[in-house]
Amino acid sequence: MNEDSAHFPPVDPVKSGLSGHCPRCGQGKLFDGFIKLKPSCAACGLDYSFIDAGDGPVVFVILIVGFLVVGAALWMEVNINPPLWLHFLLWIPLACGLSLVLMRMLKGLLVNLQYRNNARQGEIDRG
Repeated sequence: MNEDSAHFPPVDPVKSGLSGHCPRCGQGKLFDGFIKLKPSCAACGLDYSFIDAGDGPVVFVILIVGFLVVGAALWMEVNINPPLWLHFLLWIPLACGLSLVLMRMLKGLLVNLQYRNNARQGEIDRG
């Protein structure tokens, strides 16, 4: 893969990404706060400046949360027919909470997959 594979054992990008760990060593924390990335890994020193997550995680969060929440709300409306205030009380907090949790997990996954696939910003492989 690259020169890092000689010094660090391979890390599962899905496991380390979803848990918010460094893509190279799998030990250091990826985030400084909730979704803000650290400048580098505290364990192995990997510089995170190559990371460009962009809007990728947001698109998946919107699609996944929208599908789940709208589907559950429609099912509840058809089968139980609750009052409108109950819909607001259930689905707005659920959509916000799921969005925040999924955003962190999917951003970590995207960063780890960028590292694994050597998709570093500004580098061009001319081989």
